[in-house]
Amino acid sequence: MANQGKTFKQKLNFILSPVDNHLEEHHTFEVFSIILIILNVLAVVLETVPWIHEEYSTAFLIFEIFSVAIFTLEYIGRIWTADINSHFQGSSHPRIRYLFSFMAVVDLISILPFYLPMITQFDLRVLRAIRLFRIFRVLKIGHYSEALQVFARVFRAKKIELLVTVFAASILMVIASTVMHFAEHHAQPHAFESIPKAMWWAVATLTTIGYGDVYPITTAGRFLTGIFSILGIGLFAIPAGILGSGFYEDIRTRRNKNKAVCPHCNKDIY
Repeated sequence: MANQGKTFKQKLNFILSPVDNHLEEHHTFEVFSIILIILNVLAVVLETVPWIHEEYSTAFLIFEIFSVAIFTLEYIGRIWTADINSHFQGSSHPRIRYLFSFMAVVDLISILPFYLPMITQFDLRVLRAIRLFRIFRVLKIGHYSEALQVFARVFRAKKIELLVTVFAASILMVIASTVMHFAEHHAQPHAFESIPKAMWWAVATLTTIGYGDVYPITTAGRFLTGIFSILGIGLFAIPAGILGSGFYEDIRTRRNKNKAVCPHCNKDIY
């Protein structure tokens, strides 16, 4: 769709929204935003290096003000154009629907650390922790990355199956912690002092990390650890299969939407 004859609000919506939009202006804004987000994440990382922070503190501040100004204008623009955005059409309150969407929350979190100190007083330690939330700006790439949008669609489609897997893993972790507490408590009263304390061992074992700071020394404990390790490998492999099938279904669905049939030979055209 061309930008000619459109109002400023419509033009802004086409620049901000990737839905059914292939305008050159949107592509330019997309590239600019991705570069700005990557530079912001890099700045957050480099600021934790003491000598870099001291030497370039003014440059970091100027870049932060510039970035927040851009992200704030983008956030306000997305709220303003939500009522004409095709993604939110059909809703009686499109702006409220946008405000409670995942990406809107990400947009808000990416700018809040800058404004909060102006609104209320914080302890300096709390303020430093809040400023680290700027790292969440990397999630804003989800506005522009088709790959991240595929991830979001797959997780939404498979959320029930994934929740069932998480529930099953939680049950197995509690069972393993309980059993190992009784098997190792007398031999290692400090490491397996209680069931909650034994849960660290369960997490490290079931996820096959094997951190090594807590491990069984009794024969029964080692035998049970072998069983739980095998169960952990099988259980934690299930989400990979669920997500794999989800990606395949999403790709097949999108391919079928883009498929056309030749009027002459009746064969599929991609």
